[in-house]
Amino acid sequence: MIPVLICALVSLGVAENLDTLYPELEHSRTIYVIENGPRLSVTAEQSKVVSRRGGNATLPCKIQRDQTLAPNRKMRIKWTKLTSDYLKEVDVFVAMDYHKRSYGNFHGRVYLEGSSPMDASLVITEITLEDYGKYKCEVIDGLEDGTAVVSLDLEGVIFPYFPRLGRYNLNFYDAERACRDQDAIVASFDQLYDAWRGGMDWCNAGWLSDGSVQYPITTPREPCGGKNTVPGVRNYGLRDKDKNQYDVFCFTSHYKGRFYYLIHPSKLTYDEAVRACQKDGAQIAKVGQIYAAWKLLGYDRCDAGWLADGSVRYPISRPRRRCSPTEAAVRFSGFPDKKHKLYGVYCFKGNN
Repeated sequence: MIPVLICALVSLGVAENLDTLYPELEHSRTIYVIENGPRLSVTAEQSKVVSRRGGNATLPCKIQRDQTLAPNRKMRIKWTKLTSDYLKEVDVFVAMDYHKRSYGNFHGRVYLEGSSPMDASLVITEITLEDYGKYKCEVIDGLEDGTAVVSLDLEGVIFPYFPRLGRYNLNFYDAERACRDQDAIVASFDQLYDAWRGGMDWCNAGWLSDGSVQYPITTPREPCGGKNTVPGVRNYGLRDKDKNQYDVFCFTSHYKGRFYYLIHPSKLTYDEAVRACQKDGAQIAKVGQIYAAWKLLGYDRCDAGWLADGSVRYPISRPRRRCSPTEAAVRFSGFPDKKHKLYGVYCFKGNN
């Protein structure tokens, strides 16, 4: 009890001394600390912008800046492209005052719209298939910063693909090359999901751009995940990009040029077909081009013809007897013997 009593007396003594030394000091005071809200914010009027290959697009990004902030010529605007690996971003464009720089494949194709000092919107010209994806607008103004994310979507068509070797023969990197060779890119999950919602039904699993393997089913059946399952996009999850082998889902968009069936007096072997297109000032068409012509332009022709990968296909937009009677589709006749089988040919003539 004695130590406690001594402590109490000391406390009272200190308090009395404080009152004597600082008579103006209030005995009780509540201090409120109020944090101001963000003095700079970045917003996107649209979360998604839709364009097409070869077209232009403006990705919106507006800056809202507190008027109490001093003018800053060193405000930095940076655009990056997000990837399936969220730890990695691809530099697109950076601007600080009069200093501006574009990067990589975007060099010379991007610039700020700049309709006002607070407009950080990015204009992308001559859009490519690879431009599809999500972009981040980041603004740094001294200690203040803000970000907004905008998706660039492309009008186009998704199609399943496997090479002459047969089904399930592509690792992820082979799949990327296969799509690229056919004027396409590996499709994203969002693109496959949209295709499934549009009625796509395909019972073979294929690579997607995030390294997962999936396939769309609208009519459940025994060989495709089970008859008693619900419709949906079946997912095998992320697979080993080097070791695992599957088909691939490719995506392509509008093209600049002319896709056509070559009128020729006779049927042709594959090599003859290649030379016939060249003689006509064109090239033998690719699988992505026949799908784009069919889906985006309504191309319809009931004549089987060679394509660049050695396959034989024909596009039907108006189902009829002897020409895909049940559905509109690009019909596939396989990979015939190039030296002995005779067919017509589809050619493609680019505008440039």
